[in-house]
Amino acid sequence: MTPAISIRHLSKVFPVPFRRERVVAVEDLSLEVAPGQVYGLLGPNGSGKSTTMKMVLGLVPPTRGQVEVFGVDADRVESRVAVGFLPENPYFQKFLTGTETVAFFGRLAGVPKRDLRDRARELLRLVGLEEAADRRLSGYSKGMLQRIGLAQALVQEPRLLVLDEPTAGVDPAGSRDIKDLILKFKDRGITVLLCSHLLAQVQEICDRIGILHRGRLVCEGPLAELIEKRAQTELVLENAPAGLLAEIEAAVGRHEGARLLHRRHPQASLEEFFLTVTGDEKKP
Repeated sequence: MTPAISIRHLSKVFPVPFRRERVVAVEDLSLEVAPGQVYGLLGPNGSGKSTTMKMVLGLVPPTRGQVEVFGVDADRVESRVAVGFLPENPYFQKFLTGTETVAFFGRLAGVPKRDLRDRARELLRLVGLEEAADRRLSGYSKGMLQRIGLAQALVQEPRLLVLDEPTAGVDPAGSRDIKDLILKFKDRGITVLLCSHLLAQVQEICDRIGILHRGRLVCEGPLAELIEKRAQTELVLENAPAGLLAEIEAAVGRHEGARLLHRRHPQASLEEFFLTVTGDEKKP
């Protein structure tokens, strides 16, 4: 199966104007994002996340290496037909209504004029803005503007969504709504590349993550496996009396009604794991 995103030995070096210096933003990055996956690209500020996203979108050419989107090189216009993008701070014309805004982006994406209004209404319903469809964006909250951003990113029916801090500045209720929308997109078979600093939210929705630090990929893999604490084991018991906890596994069979339901490796929070691999964990 062709990956949704394939990155091979990708590097980006920016020269510093008027100085004999260079800034290495991304160095020898290789990873793949499978179709239908929610992939979290994480890292501290200045780690290379945004530069990587821009190279995936074809907005910034790589210094070395290659990026492909569904098998098409990212520097070709054809690669962007299948991609929707929500930047961290999207800008909209506040005098337009929700329907007019989505229709405007639909025209830019080449949606036939006869289909624009129905398409806009469908997307506004999907992102929960149906009742605000005819309201001007000047009256929208931050969370509503982020959702209108998601609607415009979906207007050309993309197979890949690239979301840069989609819940930035959004209150907890709005953040939860956007998280639910991302899971809804996944159910529709849309691949999502997500960049976020809200690690608890990433832990809830991402299938796989990659952590960048100083331009290099320091950790990558399935989220559930990465955050396992493999040196520890949990015993989850049902109907166990208090005394049984001291005896643990050997005594389970001697107590009627007690059952060892399963054994597993306990998981760290994604935030704890992130701080460990990036070297920012506070030492006691």
